[in-house]
Amino acid sequence: MAITNADSADWVRAEISGGGTVLVDYGAPWCPPCKVLLPLLEDLHQEYGDDVSIVKVNCDELPDLAGEAGVMGMPTVIVYKDGQPIEKLVGLRPIAAYQGILNKVIQAIGI
Repeated sequence: MAITNADSADWVRAEISGGGTVLVDYGAPWCPPCKVLLPLLEDLHQEYGDDVSIVKVNCDELPDLAGEAGVMGMPTVIVYKDGQPIEKLVGLRPIAAYQGILNKVIQAIGI
């Protein structure tokens, strides 16, 4: 499964509540740290494959969804497990921070 660009809030809500582990990147195309995050997300996609769905939300296009998620700064990455937010990281972090959270969530479910 590739990194998916969200085109509707309803689709993102369905993806999050559909079960499994979902990493959602809330950002914007004009945000410099968001641009730096993209290759890290691509690396995470290569590492975790189908175990983790990665969704990019453009906060300019879906502001209500960003508001629901409590996004106050960009980028904000939220990892959801079975529809529940597990961890929220605000601002650009090293890839190890994202890997640590994903490893913790995946190990908790025994994959």
